[in-house]
Amino acid sequence: MNDHVYSYDDLSEGQTDEKLAHFSLDPERADVLPVLKEIVAIKPEIRILGSPWSAPTWMKTNDSTKGGYLKPEYYGAYANYLVKYIEGMKAEEVRIDAITVENEPLNPKNTPSMVMLAAQEDEFIAKDLAPAFRRAGILTKILLYDHNPDAPSYPLSILADPAAGAYVDGTAFHLYGGDVSTFSKVHEEYPNKNLYMTEQMVTGASGDGPFDIAEPVRGVLIGATRNWSRNVLLWNLAADPKNGPHTGNGGCTMCQGAITLDGNAVTRNVAYYAVGHFSKFVPPGSVRIGSNDMEQLSNVAFLTPDGKIVLVVSNTANFPKTFGVRFHGKYLMTSLPAESVGTYAW
Repeated sequence: MNDHVYSYDDLSEGQTDEKLAHFSLDPERADVLPVLKEIVAIKPEIRILGSPWSAPTWMKTNDSTKGGYLKPEYYGAYANYLVKYIEGMKAEEVRIDAITVENEPLNPKNTPSMVMLAAQEDEFIAKDLAPAFRRAGILTKILLYDHNPDAPSYPLSILADPAAGAYVDGTAFHLYGGDVSTFSKVHEEYPNKNLYMTEQMVTGASGDGPFDIAEPVRGVLIGATRNWSRNVLLWNLAADPKNGPHTGNGGCTMCQGAITLDGNAVTRNVAYYAVGHFSKFVPPGSVRIGSNDMEQLSNVAFLTPDGKIVLVVSNTANFPKTFGVRFHGKYLMTSLPAESVGTYAW
């Protein structure tokens, strides 16, 4: 969500900087770092994910911010680049808890973007990124893939390689294609590795609504958490009334924020309310517990650290639905209007 592309080591055409002498986080000082510092001051325990979209253009096969591949001769330099990013953010008192290797590695259409095939990511993790992290004493988690579950062979092939899989905390997924049940299939094959839902855009009506909330809650938030995801991150937090800022020639013109900011005026959109059904009631440290999924009444339940039970139910039917909830011998009857969501806590 920026109106221009930048890296931390931009050079004039034809120049290279394998030793990263010109590396600098200065491009982030205008807005990203000040906002992150405000967030960390409010909630110091928050976990922040780094997700690179492109290496500097001089490291790429097409010398462009859009598409192209990382040149093999710069794998080591790019690993050190990511080390310097994590160390630099730490020096600014912003701790990067986890990092994906490449945002949407099979998508060359964003500006910026960079293609990284499974075999390339496998080699980069095993021979360059993991060793660079070890040398620098970095404990930031490495998440692989960070794309849709329509290509499960991508993460599975890397997890199957001990040289790379041993250093990977887990797999990051988006949900713009494929089926969320793939999360569980990856979990079943590698139950000791974590799963993360790192991006999904939820858009719709804004202002006073009504909001088409039932389907995104069912498909994204309930779907991901019922299929072993440790988190759900929506795209994105805020945008202006024209869904900006964004880059041209591959920037997202439809990326509505959870809130729309028009000067000091704030409008809350469908993503705000969708995630609020969870974020207000399900704090970090909560554990998913069993609940039977029903047709047109998708649901997920959690046990919170303070011993509360939270149940989120999405009625995707176009008519009201009445249902019962039974827990440890106690029972209640309740109902939800058509295409609505309810959160129950006791």
